[in-house]
This record gives sequence, structure tokens and C-alpha cells, in this order.
Amino acid sequence: MGKKRPSGKKRGPTRAAALLAAGLVTSGLAAGCGTASGMTINVYYSPEDHFQTVVDNCNKAAAGRYRIVYNKLQRGSDDQRIQMARRLAAGDTSMDVLGLDVTWVSEFAEAGWVDEWTGQHKAAASEGVLKGPLETATYQGKLFAAPKNTNVQLLWYDDRITPTPPKTWDEMMRMSQQLKSERKPHSVVFTGAQYEGLVVIYNTLVESLGGHILSDDGKSVVMDQGAVQALELLKKITSSGITDPSLTNQKEDDVRQTFQRGDAAFELNWPFVYASYGEEKPKDLPHFKWAVYPQAKEGIPSKSTIGGFDLAVSSFSQHKPEAYEAALCLRSKENQKVSAINDGVPPTIESVYHDDTPLDPAKPVSADNPNMAEKYPMRDAILAALKTAAVRPLTPVYQNLSTVMSKILSPPSAIDPQTTAQKMREQLDDALQSKGVIP
Repeated sequence: MGKKRPSGKKRGPTRAAALLAAGLVTSGLAAGCGTASGMTINVYYSPEDHFQTVVDNCNKAAAGRYRIVYNKLQRGSDDQRIQMARRLAAGDTSMDVLGLDVTWVSEFAEAGWVDEWTGQHKAAASEGVLKGPLETATYQGKLFAAPKNTNVQLLWYDDRITPTPPKTWDEMMRMSQQLKSERKPHSVVFTGAQYEGLVVIYNTLVESLGGHILSDDGKSVVMDQGAVQALELLKKITSSGITDPSLTNQKEDDVRQTFQRGDAAFELNWPFVYASYGEEKPKDLPHFKWAVYPQAKEGIPSKSTIGGFDLAVSSFSQHKPEAYEAALCLRSKENQKVSAINDGVPPTIESVYHDDTPLDPAKPVSADNPNMAEKYPMRDAILAALKTAAVRPLTPVYQNLSTVMSKILSPPSAIDPQTTAQKMREQLDDALQSKGVIP
């Protein structure tokens, strides 16, 4: 999930006309161009329960010079992307700040829909940001967005079943087999359905084994030995009788529920599972533990694939100075802490992880006024994982590649490493030749 925009962008009528002809441009969300008290800065962002609180904070800071309006996008990731693409293809000037999944930045930058961040704006958007999240906002060496929040998968386990977590995939598989022989919960659960979640698992294994799917510039297919070894490992774990029977249908929340029911010993998932576990099984929460992602190769830190959202400024915005200011406020240190504590989205700015002041610094820490330590007990593990994290291939046609990879990788138990690798080389090469946005 990264963002960028090349010098040879294609913003002209060809793409817009094609999408319009296909009937893709819709009226979209209602958005005003201004208010009696001043201009309106329209922010298009995914549903986040307390994001309006962040917006309110920034409106207070703006002191009436402009008003930020939160236009909540659909919940589905594909729906969000398509809606924004349709409107931008039509040159919609009512959109100012765009919340982009980290896999969309390159695509929107290549299309010429988002502006490059330069000068003081770039410096402010980059200050204190962890390397991985900053990389997601970069395309062809240029910054096209401000990292708002990131995400990284951890290993989750129950210390009543496994007091000590495995450090490697091989150790995890051995422990799982032993637990199975003892008729205890033993499964290793992760996102195995044919969708982006399976691609994330594969990309993590490839990167952790020192491999590459694409070249560093994203222009050619590599699929080197590390990529083949990742196929071998994915095949091994899914054909050893230690994954859940529903593996090929499981997405993030399915994985969470399987573990919470007590039907698994190890869960590879995002940090949202901690809050969910606490809400649904509060008495058992002290036993719900976490560790950094297991190593694919012993002695070499894993490289868990990161997620998250970045904030970009639309190339068609009529209020760019204010849009940059608003975007920087929405992902400031203070507001990243608000989002982390209230909505569980990990910050991109490293110093926030060490900030132990509560939401209201004038009052003591309490259940109603928590700090990062209380809401993010796993913050050290998240930070450690982020410092060695991997990003997905940075290319404008990532959506094409993801579709191809998820199809070829499914079901994982049917993988034939060499044959699958060759098939992936051929089909990814074809996908790279695709031009423009896939509606």
C-alpha cells in the first residue's frame, strides 16, 4: 500500500473519457464547496468510529478559516477505491483530501490524481515517521501522501495452551503437531481465502526469506529463489493437517473468531483482535498473548507486510494550501494517538508509541482517560515488527497483481512450488502490461 505519482502522469481526457463512456462516473457522496463561515475541505476516508473526533480537533485548530467535512466512504475496500477513481477520472473538484489504502498510492499517483508533497509539506509529513509506512507513501522516489496510520500482523496465542510462543514457522508447526497429538487446540490459523489476505501472507514469507516478487522499481517480475521457498513453506504448512478445515474460506474476522472459540493454538492476524477479544472474552484476556511474527528462516527477523492508510491531496482540489494543512493535522502526533487509543489503528510516527500521557493530559490515567500503555499493551511488539516490516510491491497495477496472485495461490495446499512459480512469473508479467485503473 504505497503512494506516488510519476512525472509522465496520464491525467488527460483519455482515461476519464473511457471511464465515463463505461458509465462509471456517479454522483458519489454529497459534498459542499463552501459554507457561510468559510471554505469546506472535503475529506474522503474509510469508516473509522472516532475519526470525526479527529476532524473536530482539526476544525477547532483551523479557527474558522475552513471547515473539514468527513465524507465517509463505503466499508468495502474495493468499493472505496472504485468510487474515488470514478470521481477523480471525471476531474471532480469537490474532493480535497483522500484517504488511500497503502496499496493505492502508486496507482493514484501514476494516474495524476494526487499531488506530490514537496518542501515544508514533505518535511512535516515525513518527520518521525517509521521507514515502512513512509515507503508506502512514496512512488518513484517522490512523496505523494502523508502516512496516517499503519498496521502489522503479530502472532497471537493463549499462554494456557502454549506458555512460550514459537520463534520460527518450523517451531510453530512442530508445536502444533505436538498439541494435536495431545488432543488440544492446535491449529495455525491465518487468512487463506482467495483474496488480498492470502497475498499478504505470501508476501510476508517472500520478504522474510529474502526474496522478491517484483524488481525494486516495480517494472519487472523477479520471482526468485526466496519467492519459490515461500511457496514451499506455504505448501508445507497447509498440507500438514494443522490448519483449520475452513482455511480457504477464512478472512481476518473468521480467523479471529476461530481462535476465540478455542479452535486454534496460533493466530496470525492484525492487532484489532486484541480489543475484540477483550470485549467478548474479558475474563480470558490476561491469557491472550502476542509475539512478533515467526521467522521464516531461523535467526533472521521476519518481515511482516504492513497495511494502513495514507492521506493524499487531490490534484483537482481548489483549496490545496488548506488541504495540505488539514491532512497534516488529521495525522499529527496528537491525533494519531487519538486514533490509536480510540480505534486501534497503529501510529506511523514512532514517538507516539512511547507517549504515556492520557488522552486528556490534565486528568489522571483511567478507564475513561486511557493512554497508549493501557490500550496498546502490545505496542513494543508492534514497533519491533514495524522496524523490520515489508511493503507490498509498489506498482500502479498492484490490484491486477493481487488478483492474479490470490488466484494462483488458492488453495495453498495445491501449490507445486516450481510449477506455481513459473505460472506466477508468466501471469504477473501479463498483469504488469496492463495500463490504467481497473474499475
